[in-house]
Amino acid sequence: MTAGEGGRRGEVVGNEPTRSGGYYHLLKAVIYRDLVVWLRYPVNAATGLLVTLIFFGLIFYGGRLVAGQAITDSIAGLIVGYFLWTLAQGSYYGITSAIQAEASWGTLERHFMTPFGFGPVILAKSIAVILRTFLTSAVVLAAMLVMTGRSIELPVVTVIVVATLAVASVFGLGLAMGGLSVLYKRINNLVNLLQFVFIALISAPVFEIPWTRALPLVQGSALLQVVMRDGVRLWELDPLALAILVGTAGLYLGAGYAMFVLTTRRARRLGVLGDY
Repeated sequence: MTAGEGGRRGEVVGNEPTRSGGYYHLLKAVIYRDLVVWLRYPVNAATGLLVTLIFFGLIFYGGRLVAGQAITDSIAGLIVGYFLWTLAQGSYYGITSAIQAEASWGTLERHFMTPFGFGPVILAKSIAVILRTFLTSAVVLAAMLVMTGRSIELPVVTVIVVATLAVASVFGLGLAMGGLSVLYKRINNLVNLLQFVFIALISAPVFEIPWTRALPLVQGSALLQVVMRDGVRLWELDPLALAILVGTAGLYLGAGYAMFVLTTRRARRLGVLGDY
């Protein structure tokens, strides 16, 4: 093979395929693909948003009928908590479903053979899922504000940073569940069980029980309430509280990714990575 031939796009040199683009092109392509796949089924996408808003409407209007003043007094907290719940749900199910879909299509094992490597491809997919989830959750948040007629503080950069760190811990759980689904195939009951756990974590009494800050979502939920209800900026937050948020995000995301790598390696050794 000549030097000119080796520079061709997509050429394979020895056992190592060459790259025709950088990580930017990989990320751009994965994000574009994720949005195209999501928009290709508009009825399913629209129904997902509609069901989310109907569920919030039942909580809001039903709660006003049963306990009108209590709901009015806590509506800001309800909106922030529901917004975080949609983010957590979307990120968790998004990455879990993406891994399960790749396994069922038989394309998951091909990621091991890409010139970028398995890790960067999964990272790009994770970023794509988070971006799409932020997009849909922003629509849900705007609709909730219209429905309730309330306004909240939205320091955009602070909200994005705190919310991203909050869902990072949940994303780690999604990676772990995705890895387990590749290895054990049918774990839907376990995957679905966590959606109820998220509700408990978001509403955890962090001030009465401080150790709950170490659990996923809890610290992020507490800080997001402060940011979106009182308009506190990132640099005004308690450094220790922010450090706990960063620590829990890194811990659960790292543990989830390690679990994903271990389970997919075992699935490859057992020869069941592409089975469905």
